[in-house]
Amino acid sequence: MFFEATWPDVIARAAILSTVGLFWVVLLVRIVGLRSFSKMTNFDFVMTVATGSLLAGAAQATDWTGFAQAMLAMATMFFVQLTVSRIRKNSDPFEKAIQNDAVLLMKDGEFCEKALHDERVAKSDVMAKLREANVLEMGKVRAVVLETTGDVSVLHGDTLEKTLIANVRDLT
Repeated sequence: MFFEATWPDVIARAAILSTVGLFWVVLLVRIVGLRSFSKMTNFDFVMTVATGSLLAGAAQATDWTGFAQAMLAMATMFFVQLTVSRIRKNSDPFEKAIQNDAVLLMKDGEFCEKALHDERVAKSDVMAKLREANVLEMGKVRAVVLETTGDVSVLHGDTLEKTLIANVRDLT
């Protein structure tokens, strides 16, 4: 791509293509906005992973066609994500069609056995998340929510405003 000799070409490709690829991603984020890597939805999470994979592919390209394809694929994904997020914001039926619901794994200090079973989450995993959230008493856990991104939110304290879990599926 750059040099006739193998090793100088490998070094040049690694340095130049990865640098150009990184700047390309930064440019796309500046154009589309910070929401690009927000991981607020499962769609955003897939976008983040796919962008990383395409960046790696661009950095490893052995010809200009492969490099251009990876760069154009990234731009297309950013455009699709921008379009989907705008439609999702303005259309509840569309949002319901593409978005999973968050699920309640614990409620008022008690495990939601059906949710744990259906979502294939072990109690030991929930306990680890409780420790991460500095929970000191199980009785103070108001809710543990498996978010649409796969993250786990722990809500603990004396009270819980119902609006915080209004759109969370409760399988109890």
